[in-house]
Amino acid sequence: MGKIEKFEDIIAWQKSKLLIYNIYKEFRACKDYAFRDQIQRASVSIMNNIAEGYERKGNKEFSKFLYISKGSCGEVRSMLYLALDLGYISKDKFELFSQQSLEISRMLSNFIKTLK
Repeated sequence: MGKIEKFEDIIAWQKSKLLIYNIYKEFRACKDYAFRDQIQRASVSIMNNIAEGYERKGNKEFSKFLYISKGSCGEVRSMLYLALDLGYISKDKFELFSQQSLEISRMLSNFIKTLK
């Protein structure tokens, strides 16, 4: 991994941007507006907390925001189970989005460890 000069260089941020795109695209036509809005907000929270934490320029603050981002990964995965149970997404989409979220969560855990 090269030197991080801006939050856009962070791989977890880049991968969360892709997850958001997938979530928005998949749930665009979902008529359960409360569900759709919540899963979209949770996915956006992953990316935005990485960016906000980075911009604060302190490892302690950055770690705090990475933990929040990691929590949002869990929220997205939890909502994906509900989406699957309600028939909003296929098993394949569930697996894909869950794996993306888990990968981001692992990256965040490793990043937090390097900041300590």
